[in-house]
Amino acid sequence: MPFRTALTEMFALRHPIALAPMGGVAGGELAAAVSNAGGLGLIGAGGGDREWLGPQLAIAKDKARAPWGVGFLCWALELDRLKWVLDEYQPRAVVLSFGDPSPFVEAVRAAGAKVLVQVTDLDEARRAGDVGADVVIAQGGEAGGHGGGRSTLTIVPTVVDLVHPTPVLAAGGIADGRGLAAALTLGAAGALIGTRFEATHEALLAPEEAKAIVAARGDDTSRNRVFDIARQSPWPNRYTARMLRNQFFDSWQDREDELRTDTTARTDYLDAVDHGDPAALAVWAGEAVDLISSIDYAADVLTRISAEADAAFGRAAAQRVRGD
Repeated sequence: MPFRTALTEMFALRHPIALAPMGGVAGGELAAAVSNAGGLGLIGAGGGDREWLGPQLAIAKDKARAPWGVGFLCWALELDRLKWVLDEYQPRAVVLSFGDPSPFVEAVRAAGAKVLVQVTDLDEARRAGDVGADVVIAQGGEAGGHGGGRSTLTIVPTVVDLVHPTPVLAAGGIADGRGLAAALTLGAAGALIGTRFEATHEALLAPEEAKAIVAARGDDTSRNRVFDIARQSPWPNRYTARMLRNQFFDSWQDREDELRTDTTARTDYLDAVDHGDPAALAVWAGEAVDLISSIDYAADVLTRISAEADAAFGRAAAQRVRGD
């Protein structure tokens, strides 16, 4: 049975599922595949680097036969880059995450696109409501990549109540239909799903990275700043990153301050990355990796999750105890 929610109505979707705009992973091919299969495909644009982003946007614009969008990092975004994307490629949705979205909302609205704001705590949720977000994405700490510490189970209904009647999407730890059904039960209008779509043929992920996700378990992930420090990444300190543990992480766990001052260790790490050393491989992944057992096509993932959610609701209805 098709789901009808505020998200599906807003973008004329068949499934209440959006692709998380994962930087370096969610490119034009993956976004187009998700949109064409009935979800909302989103390209991970980061700060809007034209050299990388332009070709990905062109792919989505050419191949997507349904609404698609772009996700930006507020802390790294400049207004002229946003306007370039809006003017040249006309995405239907723009996700603003990790920072103050207010400098960019007017430009998105002027271009006729919907404003989706991702939040990791209640202060950010209030700000999203204040700027008039069309959709608020409540991200739990189970999510892969950068985020906060609140759990999806508690932050989603709290944000739903806080920003009502604005639709909310749940993000973090959702990789199958049971997760989608849970999100809808919590009051969300759908789910933003990332890690499950990393393990797809269309994702911009090296084969060894996709295989590592399939082989991993949730306990193999950790939320930390080790890799940001090693890469000298300018990510704001408040947002830690959940990734698969590896040999480099294990050697520096709980020694982040020491790593900041050890230039030799950071240089050696970057050199190992350049040479493809698996001990240094950094793979963004959420706790839901337990539920990923294969590398599939994005359309199959999308339709299977929706069907599983329908089945989950059916099982729940059958288990209800009816009083006479």
